[in-house]
Amino acid sequence: MQNNNLESAQFRVLFCLWISLFLMVMSPISASGASFDMNNIRHVVIIYQENHSFDSRYGGWEGVNGINGTYVPQVDQQGQPYQCLPQNQPDLASPPLHAACIDATHGIKSAFPNQSFLIDPYWPKCAGQLDCRFPSAGLTHTFYENRYQIHDGKNDRFVVASRRMGLAVYYSDTSTLPLYKYLHEGLQNVRYVILDNFFMGAFGGSFLNHQWLIAATTPKWPHARNDGQLHDHHSVVDENGMSISGGKAAPLYKTPARYPLVYDDLTVSCNPPSSRGPTPAIFLADGTCGDFVINTIQPNQQPFKSGALAEDRLPLLDNPTIGDRMTEAGVDWAWYSQGWSNANGDVGAPGWTGKWCTEREKIHCPHFRFQFHHQPFNYYKAFDQKTDAGKKNRIAHLRDSAEFRNLIDQSAATCQIKKVNFYKFLLTSTEHSQAGPDHIGNQQLTDLVRKIESSACAPDTMIIIAYDENGGEYDHVAPPSALNMKGPYDAWGPGSRVGAFIISPLLPVDAGVDSTLYDTTSILATLEKRFNLKPLAYRDAASRNLFEAFTNARSIH
Repeated sequence: MQNNNLESAQFRVLFCLWISLFLMVMSPISASGASFDMNNIRHVVIIYQENHSFDSRYGGWEGVNGINGTYVPQVDQQGQPYQCLPQNQPDLASPPLHAACIDATHGIKSAFPNQSFLIDPYWPKCAGQLDCRFPSAGLTHTFYENRYQIHDGKNDRFVVASRRMGLAVYYSDTSTLPLYKYLHEGLQNVRYVILDNFFMGAFGGSFLNHQWLIAATTPKWPHARNDGQLHDHHSVVDENGMSISGGKAAPLYKTPARYPLVYDDLTVSCNPPSSRGPTPAIFLADGTCGDFVINTIQPNQQPFKSGALAEDRLPLLDNPTIGDRMTEAGVDWAWYSQGWSNANGDVGAPGWTGKWCTEREKIHCPHFRFQFHHQPFNYYKAFDQKTDAGKKNRIAHLRDSAEFRNLIDQSAATCQIKKVNFYKFLLTSTEHSQAGPDHIGNQQLTDLVRKIESSACAPDTMIIIAYDENGGEYDHVAPPSALNMKGPYDAWGPGSRVGAFIISPLLPVDAGVDSTLYDTTSILATLEKRFNLKPLAYRDAASRNLFEAFTNARSIH
């Protein structure tokens, strides 16, 4: 009996030792050698940029799965590969005069074979000027077309389904980016991890992906018109799921449909009127028909685009957002937007200048590059400016970026910023190519990061940089789907792979890469994990949170 007890006691000791060793091995190790504790992150800054795929923007970064990966030859709508890339972008600087590539099958003569190409030699001569229109401005990045381009993960239809055809597979020189130079010249002070397996939350464009950033769901317009008349905003697609065809919209794509296609704000109707074409069975089956809002739409309340009719503006939403969760939990947060005070009519508030006011409108005076659909919380009842509670929420949480910068300036000795800070630039600084040279935007991004990292906030602040969507640019990595089961997915996405970074002195490496699978909702999962918040929906509940980068990052040196 004594021997049995002794053996039992020895077993318990050995078991405890084994568990201790296991926990030691499995414990996250920070840069200092101690276990990483997410509670040491006391401030989070989320900078949400615009419209670049990972391959196009960051594919040349060291150690990443980038442009040296496997290029996917682009095909026509019958699945036949192009031999050459047709180009129709007049803003490109002149390519070589000799059209070295001839594609007799498609009737194409081009200086560009069917492969990714460096855009830098073809930047327009005005590059570097604010009013210079960048060549990639016209790439197609809409909900149905992004699904078609991705083609069940093959990623081979970006050219055929793009307004700018062969331009869709360009990439730029990563090493010329101000952010690249800053992070590489200051490795002794700034620790970063680039995420090379991060996907945009939903197919399509900026409106929808901003909604997924804060709510992890596709918003719905209750009882939207469905009569085929003027203010019926349902899309109409063909059997391939395309809502555009031919002409300037998609020069290489010719729809097989014998009815008019409609590109609009809402998904296809589940029961379209007889005046419109039928809804393909796939959208009836996957639940993406009905009154879901997928493309750019204006909010119901100010600030909204001048001239937007009430019948065309989205009624205020009431689904939960991460803002609701944080407010309920007492987490201090704000969405800081450049130009907000002018656009919202916050006279005298930080950022207010009144510069853009007119004789007709002297209160709501948005900068001409202010993007109304980039302000996702303004679409919600919780911020209804007609109610006392909504006004209070707006004052507390919807602020001008000038205020954030002031708080950073006041953080020389102690950090003054909120626990959670979303930061949104004007279009001219989001790196969105439509606004002009996106290196100017990348410089603005870099300056903001430098400002934070030079303040007293740096030691316990986690900076997250992410791009809302791919802007129609090609990427070779397949997003999670039912075909590959790589990670959480649903009928809305994830869409194409985009750039993302984490900057924090608590990272385990000076410069690293994390190839863990993430999407936009991983940002929500990070906030939910850190502040013990209830998930909003399926995807953020299932997604990996970005704290995993503090253990999974591998050094690129």
